[in-house]
Amino acid sequence: MAEVTAKMVKELRETTGAGMMDCKKALVECEGDLEKAAEFLKEKGLGKVAKKADRVAAEGLAGLKIDDKKGVALEINSETDFVAKNEAFQDLVKKTVEYVYDNEPSNVEAVMASEFGEYFNTTVAKIGEKIELRRFAIVKADANQALNGYIHSNNRIAVIVKAECDSDKTAEAIKPFLKNIAMHASAMKPKTLSYTDFDMDYVESETKGRIEVIKKENEELARLGKPLKNVPEYVSRLQLTDEVIAKAEAKIKEELLAEGKPEKILDKIIPGKIARYILDNTTLDQEQCLLDQQYVMDDKMTVAQAIEAEAKKLGGEAKIVEFVRVEVGEGIEKKEEDFAAEVASQMG
Repeated sequence: MAEVTAKMVKELRETTGAGMMDCKKALVECEGDLEKAAEFLKEKGLGKVAKKADRVAAEGLAGLKIDDKKGVALEINSETDFVAKNEAFQDLVKKTVEYVYDNEPSNVEAVMASEFGEYFNTTVAKIGEKIELRRFAIVKADANQALNGYIHSNNRIAVIVKAECDSDKTAEAIKPFLKNIAMHASAMKPKTLSYTDFDMDYVESETKGRIEVIKKENEELARLGKPLKNVPEYVSRLQLTDEVIAKAEAKIKEELLAEGKPEKILDKIIPGKIARYILDNTTLDQEQCLLDQQYVMDDKMTVAQAIEAEAKKLGGEAKIVEFVRVEVGEGIEKKEEDFAAEVASQMG
C-alpha cells in the first residue's frame, strides 16, 4: 500500500476543496491514488465544494459568544444571501462558534483539519453552495480586565472590546459601557486601536490625498456659501511632534495678539485653539482608530476619553486595550456575475 503523505493530502484538498481529514481517509481508502480519491470524495458528496471553487463567497453571517473572561467572534461566508438565511447554515455558524470557543484552535486550518472540519464539510456538501470559515478571533481577559461585545441585528457584524481596569470591581462595573463601545465600533468601522499602531510611511502616503479631499470639499462649500473647513497640514497625531505643536501654539498666540487680544487672557484661549488644531490635523486617526474616534453617543469626547470618564464615575480607572471587529464580506472583491455569459458557457 502506498504511503499517504502530507503533500498528497494537500494536493487532494486543493483539487477537491474537501477537508483534510476527508482527504486523508479517501487516500487511505484508495491506496494513495489521487484520481480515485478525488472520485471517491465526489461520490461521497464531499467534492461538491470544489465545483464552485472559482466562485466568490462574500455573503454569510458573523458569530459571537462571550462570557466573563473569553470571547469569540467569527465569520462564515456563503455565495448568496439566500443561503445565509438557511436554517442549516445558521446552525453551522452556531456550532462553529461553540467549537472555536471550547477548543481554542490556533487558526482556520486547524479547525478544518479536525473532526469538526469533517462535519463542517459534510454540512456544506448537503447545503450545496461554496461556504467557508474565513476567520475567527479569540479574546481572553485576565484579572482586572473586562470583556463585552455586540452583534448587529443583521448578524453580519460582530465586535468584542477588552478593557484594562484598576480592579476587578471596576472591570465588572464597566462591562455594560463596553457594549456601548462595541456598538460604536460596529457603526464607525475602526481598523485599529490607536494612531500609535500606524506606520509613518502609511501616514505619509495618506496625507496629501486627504488634504486634497478637504480642499475639494471647501470648493463646494464656498459655492454654496457655507463655512469652510480648516485645511490641515497633517492627518495623524503621529505627525504632531512636540516641535510641531510648539510651532502651532506660537502661531496661534501671534494671531490672537494681532487680533488685539490681551496677553493676560491668552492662556485661557490657547488650549482650546490647540485642541481644535489637533482635531483638524488628525482626520486619519478619527476615521480609522477606535480610541481616537469621536464617541457617537457624545461627540465632544473621543472613545478613549469616554471610557476614562465612565470609569471615573464608577470610582475607578479603565482603558481599552484590544478590540476585534468582524464584518461579513469585508475586503472580499465580489465578482460581477454575467448571467447571460454563464448560461451561454454552460450550453456551449
